[in-house]
Order: sequence, then structure tokens, then C-alpha cells
Amino acid sequence: MAKRKTNGGAEDGAGSILSTVAGPSVPPHPTRLGPPNPIASQLLEKVTGDEKLAADMPFNATKALEYGEAAYTPHQGETHTPPTSLATAGTSTETVASPKVGDGQPAIGDNALNRPLDRVRVDDSARELTTNQAVPVADNQNSLKAGLRGPTLMEDFILREKITHFDHERIPERVVHARGSAAHGYFESYEDLSDITRAAPFAAAGKRTPVFVRFSTVAGERGSADTVRDVRGFAVKFYTDEGNWDLVGNNMPVFFIQDAMKFPDLIHAVKPEPHNGMPQAASAHDTFWDFASLSPEIAHMLLWHTSDRAIPRSYRMMQGFGVHTFRLVNAQGVSVFCKFHWSPMAGTYSLVWDEAARITGADPDFHRRDLWEAIDSGQFPEWELGLQIFTEEQVAQFPFDILDPTKIVPEEMVAVRTVGKMVLNRNPDNFFAETEQVAFCAAHVVPGVDFSDDPLLQGRLHSYIDTQISRLGGANFHEIPINTPVAQMHNNQRDGLHRQAINRGRVNYEPNSLAGGCPFQAGARGFVSFPEPQHGSKVRGKPELFADHYSQARLFWISQSLTEQRHIIAAFRFELTRVQTSAVRQRVLALLANIDEVLVASVAEGLGMLVPPPLPPAADRPPYDYPPSPGLSLFARPGSMGIRTRRVALLVGANTDLAQARSLYASLLDDGAVPRLIGERIGPVVEISLETAPSVLWDGVIVPDAMPAVGDVTVFEFLKLQYRHGKPLLALGNGAELFKAARIPHTLPHGVPDPGVIVAAAADAIEALASFKAVLAQHRVYARETDPPSV
Repeated sequence: MAKRKTNGGAEDGAGSILSTVAGPSVPPHPTRLGPPNPIASQLLEKVTGDEKLAADMPFNATKALEYGEAAYTPHQGETHTPPTSLATAGTSTETVASPKVGDGQPAIGDNALNRPLDRVRVDDSARELTTNQAVPVADNQNSLKAGLRGPTLMEDFILREKITHFDHERIPERVVHARGSAAHGYFESYEDLSDITRAAPFAAAGKRTPVFVRFSTVAGERGSADTVRDVRGFAVKFYTDEGNWDLVGNNMPVFFIQDAMKFPDLIHAVKPEPHNGMPQAASAHDTFWDFASLSPEIAHMLLWHTSDRAIPRSYRMMQGFGVHTFRLVNAQGVSVFCKFHWSPMAGTYSLVWDEAARITGADPDFHRRDLWEAIDSGQFPEWELGLQIFTEEQVAQFPFDILDPTKIVPEEMVAVRTVGKMVLNRNPDNFFAETEQVAFCAAHVVPGVDFSDDPLLQGRLHSYIDTQISRLGGANFHEIPINTPVAQMHNNQRDGLHRQAINRGRVNYEPNSLAGGCPFQAGARGFVSFPEPQHGSKVRGKPELFADHYSQARLFWISQSLTEQRHIIAAFRFELTRVQTSAVRQRVLALLANIDEVLVASVAEGLGMLVPPPLPPAADRPPYDYPPSPGLSLFARPGSMGIRTRRVALLVGANTDLAQARSLYASLLDDGAVPRLIGERIGPVVEISLETAPSVLWDGVIVPDAMPAVGDVTVFEFLKLQYRHGKPLLALGNGAELFKAARIPHTLPHGVPDPGVIVAAAADAIEALASFKAVLAQHRVYARETDPPSV
């Protein structure tokens, strides 16, 4: 037999390497796979490397550490370094480059999805219109027809693609928090908090962590209005260098219910009634108050809900709270309890109800627009983060249970420690891609933050992720760019709807040897749950301290100013007047009778009803007598921003002294306010018309000199509403004639001068404007209100 010529090198087992099934019992070690070519050489290198990597792990050396005493100490997974990067590749052709796959082999150990959002931003400047397959579109005006007057042809793939995409542009909205607005920014830590937590955002003074924050209403649907009476969501996604942390809270520190089992019932009750779909985004209806009157644990939250907290002036001017008690854990495994507080640097301010109701019609996007405009103008909203930190020993002395989400820890018991600042400095590029698709989950925490046994929190840990899977098309919602972490993301989760990652290699399980044990578990460097001891029998129920439903509701009431108490009474009167079922109103009054005599008597009087006997308490334990907590009043936090972002209307007409108006305008701008020249019609001078920007959209009004005192009902109504809603008004020179014509009082109901109605000669404009600014910075003149609480 003629001797076969070879190109040199061993060939035994080459066929097995060229195949994907089976192989000899002894690993083949060919040195060539046929005629030389670069890819064959890489395949050989890959398979040889695979075999070496697998052989390096003859057994799972860490398995024994999962049992007994060793299990109390987290262990790092076993790893081995591949002899070649090709050993962990899925294909030997991974280095083949193209405009689609990129330059070839990725950086080993890198996840290219975790990059700044620049990688997914799209700009259409100077680009042709194309289909979603990048085919240039010749005609975007007409469908393809058989003749100019003929039928449309099914073969028109451009039409079908366009219509199909349009038909599917809406995704299911959130069941709650459907209407929201969001922005990018950062959190900066004031100090190193490693003594109490290993959480990445607090690792060093001055450390900055990117955030994305979404504000929202709760009850309304996506198309509802911003200024309805409702709780506001305050959700912060921290993109930390150890993963994403979602602090998903509200603008109120307590909640309606004590156990997640009741959450569907609460939301069903407050949503539009199922038989007629009304009312939208409102709690003033029978089903909500029927549920509330039969659930006395709601009492504390009802006081917050009927207070001015439920109608904030701006998202930028409301507090945020984590609601629940959390744990902070340091690197040594030592834990403390914590409650989270966000306090706005702009101060805490609200709308009055009549104003809020009118804004709903004038600009249903009032809060969304306010946030966008402030950020787009460089007036970045800021909040300081405060922590209430307390120990197991302190908890044992509290007259309430820290696991009860209807309770607060009064600041007089545990002071709030300010630890950092959050700044929102960038609006989203695309509302849908970012604000709508962002997915928050209470279960998203990082090492150093852990949960308490709060039964409402425990239910939320499941509910959020379950909702996102439904809303965003499956389990891969974390790969939507706004949801991806900046820290590297590596695991063995694969497939599912809308998968974005193209995972390299053949391994999607752990433990493994074919990928060198990677990705490997982090051991003690990873998230370790606090080992809280557990004891007790299985039971459905609540601790005894949960049964105190009224003590903290009374605490909130007695901590409010008289103005705020008037507003709470008016809110209860409004809400219960809309309730048709008298027995429901009766039960609510019986609930209020357990809180305060003045409160229940005033509400009953407003409803034309007698005060009923109080609801029976849920337990024999007597109520706790808290002293007032001044920090619970909105007035306790005036902020430090002055008149920045305040909207001021300058009413101008044909005879207005424009030089003076422009001088006032410039001075307001210098202090960060947002002045506009407003008149009957827009023109060379007038920026916006009265019909487009009614009175409720402004924080104050100025009438410059020579404004004609015409009998314009629209102007009169504008000024009267400014006065009724407590806004500051300034008139200069002849502009005062409008105040007279509109019958704007210069004194308060008890006869003293009204500091917010300022009339001055044109020559005194500088001093008058300074007085106007001082009142504007205080938000309102609440002293104009005349109906005090009565018994």
C-alpha cells in the first residue's frame, strides 16, 4: 500500500474534535485537523482547552461546605483559569468579525450590556427613513395599490410593518402607580457609613451613585391627572457598583393596611367601582370608604391622605419615605434597624383643594411639566437622605411595633440623621423607553441592606417582580436598558421572551467544569441575609401592638397647624359628601371619634350628622399618649431655595409700562423664578394668553404700572383666584386700579394688613418687589382662610 502523505502532525481523534457527539474514552490529542486553516487551529485549541479545564476540577471541592456548621459561613465558589480564552467560548468562530457581530471576541469577563445609556440612544439627524429592517422607505404617504383607485395590496410590507408596530405600541400599564414622571441624577454620600452598613452608596464621603427616580400617583390610570388627592410614589433606583438597589417608597411614611394579604382588597376598593368604572383617580366614593370604615388600622393613613400631603405643589416639594423598617448590615454582620427619609431642599409645599381641582382641568400634566421644566432649565431638584437608626434594645421600649407599616417612629424618639444628597440633573431621552419601562422591585437590594419581617413588605418582595414580568413581556425585563445595572451582570439565566444578551459558551449551569466553574458564587463578598432567629408556630394573625389603630392617628392630628387641620376637616367633608351610603359615612365618623373630638365634630357638622359612638377598639390595651411632633407639619420644612422655579405672571396690556415690566421680569429671573408676560392675546410682547394659562398655574401675580382698569371678567377672575388661593399679589402705580375693580381686599379677615397684597407707587417698585419676593418664598398667605375648626 502506498504510504499516505501528510502535512505533518498527529491526527488521532481529529474526527471527534470535528464532531459534536461522542468521542474516545481517552481524550484525543491531535495536533492538526486536516489542511491548515485558522479556524481549525482555533477549534483544536478550544477543545484541548475545554478538556484541560474540565480535568482541573475532578470533583466539587466546595460541596461539603454546604452542610452543618460550615454552612453558617458563606464560601466562595471554586474556580480555575482557562488555559486559553477559547476554552470557554461557544464557538471557535467567535473571533470572526463583521459589522453585525462586532470586532469578534469580547473582553473576557465583561458584559457589554452594562454600559452608559449612550449605547442605546438613537438620533435620526441626516438619516433616511427606513423600515425596522433598515430598508429605505421611498414613499411614506401612500399604501401600495393596484392602480391609483384600486385596492391596497397585501404585499405592502411597509404598510403592514408600520400598522402592526402601531397596534402594539402600548404595553399593559402598572396596576398601581400607572401615571408617573421620572429623571436621572445621582446620590452623593456625605460620610462613610461602613460602621453601620456595607451598602455601596455609603462606602465613602463624596461617593456618587447614579440614580433614576420615578414619581407617580397611585390610584389613577395612565391617562389620569397629576393633581388628584392621592398618595404619591417616590421610587429611587440606585445603580451601585454592587448591583441595583430599588428604594421603592411613597411621599407618606405609613400605609393603609398592615398585611400584604389585604393589598388587592385596598386597591380594588379605591379603584373605579367595577359596575360603572367611576370615579377615575379618586377615593371619594362608596367602595373606598366602605373598606376604610371596616378596616380601622387605616385610621393613621386616612389623616395623612386627607392632609395637604396628598396634593403636593410639586414632586420637587414633597418628602419621600421607605415606609417600612429595613435592616442595615455592616461587613462584620452587625445589624441595625433603619427607616429612610427624603427631604426636599425646596421645602415641603402643597396645593389647596380648590386650586388642585382647577389645575386638573387647566393642565392635567402639571406635576410632570413642573419636573421637566425645572430640570431642563438647570434648576435641579435636590433631596437630602436621612436615616432613622435604632437597635433591637430600643425597639423593645417603643409603644408600637416597628413591623407595623401603619406606624411611624416619631423623630422625638429617634432623630433623623442626614447622610447624603440626591440631585436630579437629566430628563429622560424617551418617556416610554425609560419612564414607562423602568421596573422597580422592593426585593432589589444590595449587600448591606436587608429586610425586616414587616408583613406588608414581605408581600411586596413578590408582587413587584411578578407585575414586571406581566407588564414588560417576560423575565428578561432586566435587560431593557433603563433597568440594566452598571455593575457587571453574569449568571446562568437564559432564554425567555425578548432576550437581549447573546451568551458566549456552552455552559448555563453551576457547578460546572466546562467553563472553569464560572460564573462562580461570590461567597461572603456577596449578598448575605441577616441570620435573624425565628421561632413560633405557623399562624395567620398580627402581634398585639398592631391593634393600636388610633394613637398615632391622633399624634398626626395634634401635630398639624390650625391651617392644616382645617384642610383635613374639609377633605373628610368633601370625600364623605360624595359617598351615597349613609351607613358608610356613619362608620367613618365612628372611626374618627376614636381620634379627636374636634375632628369628628367638625366633620359631622359638615355632613349634617350627629357624632356617633366610637368604633369599639380592637384590643383592650389603652391608647398611647404621644406628645406633638412638630416635624409632621408641612410648615416645618420651608426649604432653602427661595423663589427658585416659582412661576410669576406679569399682567400686561396696551398701556403697560413695558420698561418697568421688563425690569421686574429681569429681577425675578435673577433670583431663579420663572416670570411670564401674560395678556389677552399673544403678540410681540405677550408670551402667553390668559385662556392658555389660567390663574391656578401661577404662584403669584404682578400688575405693572399703567395697566388699564378695564372691566375684563377674565382678568378679575384671575386676580380673585390668586387671592382666594393665598398667592401674593403686587400692583404698581395705576395697576392698583385693577385690584380695586376686582375687589381684592388689602386686609386679612381679622383686620390686619394682608402681607401678600402689595400696592406701591411706580417709583417704589424695587422695595415693593422685594416684599413680593419675600411672600412668594413663603408659598402662601394662609391667614386669608376664615373657617377654623369648630365643635
